[in-house]
Amino acid sequence: MIGHLNMIIMGSPGAGKGTQADLIARHYKIPHISTGDMFREILKDGSSEIANELEGYVKKGELVPDEVVLKMVRMKLSGEDASSGFVLDGFPRTMEQTKGLDILLKEIEKEIDLVLYLDASVDVILERLTGRRVCIHCGANYHIKYSPAQEEGACDRCGGELYQREDDRESTIKRRLEVYKEQIEDIVSFYDQQGILFKVSGDLSAADVFNHVEKKLKDINIKVL
Repeated sequence: MIGHLNMIIMGSPGAGKGTQADLIARHYKIPHISTGDMFREILKDGSSEIANELEGYVKKGELVPDEVVLKMVRMKLSGEDASSGFVLDGFPRTMEQTKGLDILLKEIEKEIDLVLYLDASVDVILERLTGRRVCIHCGANYHIKYSPAQEEGACDRCGGELYQREDDRESTIKRRLEVYKEQIEDIVSFYDQQGILFKVSGDLSAADVFNHVEKKLKDINIKVL
């Protein structure tokens, strides 16, 4: 058995990537690396060269170039906390990022043990995402079916108004899914050809998905440290 786990989790919006990444990170004691969280951390610090570079794109409302994203990922994967492994959540998103990550991993002498692909149906994704509500003040997340607020429309923590984000509306979600489908096919094929792709239905409960993942990791001789 080996005592590390380097993993990627892919899936459409609403497929459950973040939930699984959190479960796996806690269970295997490895960092959960999300590009969105990385952006926020670096911008909050604000003192580094890369923070200034990132802030420039954000202020202009431009997409952050792949080379900048890869630079941030390199920092994370080269850090001490990632020495026993990591779980990348929602990255890479494009084929260019996939190729860039492949080169980066070779340079830092690491390799991916498993790529989890959560394949969720459109109906389930729509139910999950259209039901999300966010507090306008503190940012707490709720779901009208799975985790509703105690008082409808009001945050349990601060009493703030709950709202539906623009990108959680059905028409927006369907457009996002179309874009995602176009981007993901080549990436799935890339990792499948390497023999490290593990596809699980994203329609399953979080607990059921995690059970499948844990069994697969045992099969490939990954153990908890």
